[in-house]
Amino acid sequence: MRKLFTRIHQEEESNIDITPMIDVVFIMLIFFIVTASFVKETGIDVNRPQAATAVAKQHANILIAINANDEIWIDKRRVDARSVRGIIARMHAQNPQGSLVIQADKQSTNDKLVKVMDAAREVGIVDIAIATRK
Repeated sequence: MRKLFTRIHQEEESNIDITPMIDVVFIMLIFFIVTASFVKETGIDVNRPQAATAVAKQHANILIAINANDEIWIDKRRVDARSVRGIIARMHAQNPQGSLVIQADKQSTNDKLVKVMDAAREVGIVDIAIATRK
């Protein structure tokens, strides 16, 4: 009987409790999810004009790109100029305090830039910035 009790006792001691390790891994996962910053991109690279007084914008939630061929890009998709207002309205409804950054190529026309800005103002966005490089 004593031998059986010793064998059961030894098997219990040989198990490793991984619960604390799982707790630590779970807390680290939550920490990384909360502190991660997600970069929004328009989907294309634009040759932005240079500006000596450029200031970094921290909280831009709507990014629109206009390439050298006057094509408008939002969320890595090319969109028609007629649908820009509707897309901006939907994005603005998701985050009403957000701002708009337009990344216009220096070869694009002012006409497209002004049309995008007008569409944003019609929706109610007043915080509009034009992306430049320093």
